[in-house]
Amino acid sequence: MGTLRCCLLLALALLEPSDAASRECDLQGLWRNELGSNMTVLALNSAGTFSGSYHTAVAATNKQLLVSPLQGAQQHPGAKRQPTFGFTVQWQFSDSTTAFVGQCFVDRHGKEILETTWLLREEVPSHKDTWKATR
Repeated sequence: MGTLRCCLLLALALLEPSDAASRECDLQGLWRNELGSNMTVLALNSAGTFSGSYHTAVAATNKQLLVSPLQGAQQHPGAKRQPTFGFTVQWQFSDSTTAFVGQCFVDRHGKEILETTWLLREEVPSHKDTWKATR
């Protein structure tokens, strides 16, 4: 009986991670980051493009932080389980735009996680100030 129990536990342990690992990452929906910002991605079309909105919780301004539109694309929609993607946000409260690139992952527990990198470009008064325009 001890052997059967051991094999059953091992079989269950092997099934759970593979089910989660086989799950595709879906960008559509509401995403929150560790800083309190949230993003809503609407449905992807057949070309992999999408739109949505971004509400940042962090900004270098004293203006009201407004919900801002985003436009993006996912690489090869439906062909990858953990796709790469990119999107831009046109901030409604400042003269800047941010470009994000990243990848969507599904961890062994089935949780979807976005890993992203971003660049923010703000408007500057002249070309000589361009060195301080990108973060």
